[in-house]
Amino acid sequence: MKLNDAVFGLLLAALGALVLFAVRGFPKIPGQPVGPALFPGLIACGLCFCGVLLMVKGWRQRADQPWLAFDDWVRSPRHVLALAVLIGSVLLYILAAEAVGFLPLAAVTLLALFSVLGVPPARALLVAVMAALVIHFAFYKLLRVPLPWGVLKGYAW
Repeated sequence: MKLNDAVFGLLLAALGALVLFAVRGFPKIPGQPVGPALFPGLIACGLCFCGVLLMVKGWRQRADQPWLAFDDWVRSPRHVLALAVLIGSVLLYILAAEAVGFLPLAAVTLLALFSVLGVPPARALLVAVMAALVIHFAFYKLLRVPLPWGVLKGYAW
């Protein structure tokens, strides 16, 4: 899917304006010419400037480039199904992560995605389980991100 640059420009400018609005309330440091709002404010100004440039560019190209153009994958049922599985798995994780746990949900999600994308079932199962374990180890042990255990709480390591 391809969006006209004016659409992204509008989003960037809106994000920059939102950040500028948010940093207004940052506290001032007594006796200092700069405060905690300086760098976020400068970045927000850059976002606004680049957003306006993109909007101008997109407006000039509106005759040659449509506002929205779909790629060929949108006509492929397999790829549309893969997108639906991906979005559904994210929603499933949001709703069921605490009750079910990261490891089972990650393995099931990866297995579903591999299956939709045509990976042979035995390989899909092996890679899904191994990848879930490696990702869990990396985040839980190395990065110390608290991942939910869910049904495996009694087996937590």
